[in-house]
Amino acid sequence: MMKRKRHSPEQVIRKLREADGMLSEGRDIATVCQALEVSEATFHRWRNQYGGMKADGL
Repeated sequence: MMKRKRHSPEQVIRKLREADGMLSEGRDIATVCQALEVSEATFHRWRNQYGGMKADGL
């Protein structure tokens, strides 16, 4: 079992922004999630939760 990490909203938004950059370079979701060290389920949950927000919007 992996150790569970909690990410602050700022960290989540930073990682989502990083993910957007990687996806725009043509990488697939699985590769992006592996690079960010999160599961695809977590990535999609974050995107739904924080998708419209920017780091300064908190």
